[in-house]
Amino acid sequence: MNMSGLKKKRIAIVHDYLLRMGGAERVLKVFHEMFPQAPIYCVVYDRNFVNRFLGDANVAGSFLQKTPSFLRKKYKYLSFLIPSAVEALDLSGFDIIISSSSAFSKGVITRPDSIHICYCHTPTRFLWDWTHPYSEQLSKKGVLSVFAKITLHALRIWDHQSARRVDHFIANSENVAKRIEKYYKRNSSVIYPPSDCLLENAEFQANDRGGLYASGSDPYYLIVSQLRPYKRIDIAIEAFKKLGYRLVVIGDGTEKFALKRMCKGFKNLNILGYVGDDILREYYANCKALIFPGEEDFGISMVEAMCFGKPVLALRRGGAKEIVVEGVTGEFFDDSHPVLLADGVRRLNENMANYNRAEIMERAKRFSRNRFEEKIYEFIDDVISR
Repeated sequence: MNMSGLKKKRIAIVHDYLLRMGGAERVLKVFHEMFPQAPIYCVVYDRNFVNRFLGDANVAGSFLQKTPSFLRKKYKYLSFLIPSAVEALDLSGFDIIISSSSAFSKGVITRPDSIHICYCHTPTRFLWDWTHPYSEQLSKKGVLSVFAKITLHALRIWDHQSARRVDHFIANSENVAKRIEKYYKRNSSVIYPPSDCLLENAEFQANDRGGLYASGSDPYYLIVSQLRPYKRIDIAIEAFKKLGYRLVVIGDGTEKFALKRMCKGFKNLNILGYVGDDILREYYANCKALIFPGEEDFGISMVEAMCFGKPVLALRRGGAKEIVVEGVTGEFFDDSHPVLLADGVRRLNENMANYNRAEIMERAKRFSRNRFEEKIYEFIDDVISR
């Protein structure tokens, strides 16, 4: 990598929203650490979250940052304004723009001679492959649903057109690369996201602190996820109600209180909400296995669990098929139903003695941070040299 050439370039990073922790935010943090002098632009952000997660990073929001905080947290109600907010971000002073996009940030307007590289976590889900279920939800809202559906149509047109502004697409998986080609008619290079951030480049040893951390006498299965409807945490909870095994769910999101209500009266089910990385390491290190009940474009928590040598039970869709090797690093179940997930847990338990911790950790290295950084630097260097 010709770092001297890159150091002369003025770089900016653009992200969609900085409100809560997710896989895309972990990738953003790595971008920030790779390019610490680069300012980070986004549609809206939560200052407390930014301070806790990115420290003293230079973060700037769009004009929507001036809206009341309750609206920023419900940014989907501002969707019709977001394209204008993204386009108003002034990036004219930068030579290289890296957008970390799962929705709108790829639509920024840049100078003709600048280079815009989009690291795409997914084409905008609610506008494309989830548009019909999303429209069904809107249809229950009467007159407002008509306005919402017209807005979705307009956003789809904008989203497709804005993808043409990107000079180079990087997809976070083969699964996403296919969807970029389908919806945006663009080719992309695949660079898997960095998924060993929690290890801090050193193998972490489990610490048995008792209570929820306990391994041994009170083993538990683990879910690490944002708590949103499409993550399908609900089917895992229903399955574990019947199984009776202990399930710990770590994460935050709009479904947190609904999921807690589902768990009421079941001592084997725990919804913990957000926890810091130090505590999260403990949970990964001491869990029996990771449960991944939803369809994801990649699924960074699966690889994080594998970094600790833990097997994974995942829905056989999306990015999981590029991560989990059946019978070696975990098992699959074939549809989003509690009975099928429960059967997957049974097969996981039957094969538990055959999983090799060292082999699982070795396969996780395919998604290491070192490899990610090396590939990103090589990609940018190649783009600059051309």
